[in-house]
Amino acid sequence: MSSPLGRAKAEAETSREQAYAAAREAHLSAAEGALVRVDDLFAGYLPGVNILNGCDLHCAEGELVGIIGPNGAGKSTLLKSMFGLVNIRSGTVTLRGEEITGNKAHQLVKMGVGYVPQVNNVFPRLTIEENLQMGLYHDPKRFDERFDYVAELFPALGTRRKQRAGSLSGGERQMVAMGRALMPSPSVLLLDEPSAGLSPALQDEVFIRCRQINATGVSIIMVEQNARRCLQICDRGYVLDQGRNAYTASGADLMNDPKVIELYLGTLAKA
Repeated sequence: MSSPLGRAKAEAETSREQAYAAAREAHLSAAEGALVRVDDLFAGYLPGVNILNGCDLHCAEGELVGIIGPNGAGKSTLLKSMFGLVNIRSGTVTLRGEEITGNKAHQLVKMGVGYVPQVNNVFPRLTIEENLQMGLYHDPKRFDERFDYVAELFPALGTRRKQRAGSLSGGERQMVAMGRALMPSPSVLLLDEPSAGLSPALQDEVFIRCRQINATGVSIIMVEQNARRCLQICDRGYVLDQGRNAYTASGADLMNDPKVIELYLGTLAKA
């Protein structure tokens, strides 16, 4: 006879498996024709050790998609896999119906995929202007046009273009990193923890900027630890657990889903 703890663990695992199956079915019915699509992705850093264990995701044209979940769920690994930075063992990533699984980062940039890592995301010895030039190294003739676009989104970058990035605050660096990723006119932007390490006020500014970028027509797939704020601004959210998609719905629906609150958000969604 199993103990109460054993029965509780078994019930939790059964609930998770049911959630995975439901999320997989929802993905297959909704992902057709998506701008970006990830199907049944297995990936990891070490031989024989997977961080992603059959992960699914899709993002439509113009969508802002948020990805939340507990530490170690595979959120950042998913973005890195999509951007060719992690070894994909099986599964596919497609962009506008074309398979891009395992493509190198420079190839993906030319195809319209931008990526902003969580850390080490600026060149500190270079000026703001030089950082933005690095984002358009393959097409420098468009620099003035794209600089104007980025400076309209982030006015401080335009007025301080000759300042070294290493002298900027954390929030300002994040703006430079996002600006650089926007220079090549991406159709989709992958953001890994854009609010990490920032004060609450600066976090709010980052989320506002994300919405503004999205309003210009750039699709965004964003990983965030600030689950409540992420779900507030995203069109649709994913909850990752153990390298798989456990739940997906609109941000508002996830914030009010009793199972998501109990298993992943706790009292956060009620705050």
